[in-house]
Amino acid sequence: MTTPPPPKKGRAARTVDRLARNRALRAIGLHPVVARPGYWFATAAGVTWGALLGGFKVSRRGGVIVCAGMPSWAFGRGGTTIGAAYLTRDNTRDEVLEHEAVHRAQWKKYGLAFIPLYVAAGQDARHNRFEIEAGLDKGGYR
Repeated sequence: MTTPPPPKKGRAARTVDRLARNRALRAIGLHPVVARPGYWFATAAGVTWGALLGGFKVSRRGGVIVCAGMPSWAFGRGGTTIGAAYLTRDNTRDEVLEHEAVHRAQWKKYGLAFIPLYVAAGQDARHNRFEIEAGLDKGGYR
């Protein structure tokens, strides 16, 4: 079975790709002194959002802070990781948490730059390098 070719990227995605290839910009933007505060901010925002909308059903599991019990409109697909916070209704199987722990590590590495980088990687998980790295099977994409 062959995988279809990746969809063509839009202008914004091409711009992010071009910026990501700039060595000086990467060295500054991805330096831990810059990236880590973005990760902390994203985590604080994610936990606050998850706790308030999920009725404070917050726990640490599988390397992430799980905010369960949320309404389905408050996160994407089966769940979304923002910083170290995993937002979901009830999708907390061990393999999903392993997948989300990789996204937590990606947030930690890239900080707030993770948002445009993830968007530029594309909506199709089969071609999104961040989803591939996290494991398509564990994330429920296959």
